[in-house]
Amino acid sequence: MLEVGIKAPDFELPDQNGKTHRLSDYTGKKVILYFYPKDNTAGCTKQACGFSERYPQFTEKGAVILGVSKDSVSSHKRFEEKYGLAFTLLADPEREVIEAYDVWKEKKNYGKVSMGVVRTTYLIDEQGIIIKANDKVKAADDPENMLKELV
Repeated sequence: MLEVGIKAPDFELPDQNGKTHRLSDYTGKKVILYFYPKDNTAGCTKQACGFSERYPQFTEKGAVILGVSKDSVSSHKRFEEKYGLAFTLLADPEREVIEAYDVWKEKKNYGKVSMGVVRTTYLIDEQGIIIKANDKVKAADDPENMLKELV
C-alpha cells in the first residue's frame, strides 16, 4: 500500500464509456480512489451501491469517486447499468494502476493462495497527495467511512 503524505501516481485509464481519465484531471478536487476485486460480486456491489447512494453528499463536499478494477470497459458498463451507479469506474485490465498503487497482492481464500486485488481505498487531496490509505476495507462500511473523512 502506498504511504500517506506522498504524491499519488498519475494514471490514464478508460471509464465504463471508454472516455480516458487521468488523476491530474481532478487537481483541485478531493478524489476517493478505490480498488476492488471484481464487478458484480457481492462485496463489490455493496461497496459500489453504497458510494452511488451517497454520491450527492460526496459531490457536495467537493469529492470525486473513482472505482478501479481489472475488469473490462464493457464489464464496467454492464455493472454501472445493472445498479444505476452514479460515479466513474475505471478499467485496468493490464493492472498498470493496480500495481502502481500496490494493491495487487497474494490473497488466501479457503486455504487457496492466489494473486488478486486487495480491496483498498485512498483519499487524495486537491494537490494530488494521499491523505488517507486503507487496505482493511469492509465493503459495506467503506462509503460511509470515507464520507466521514471528508471535512
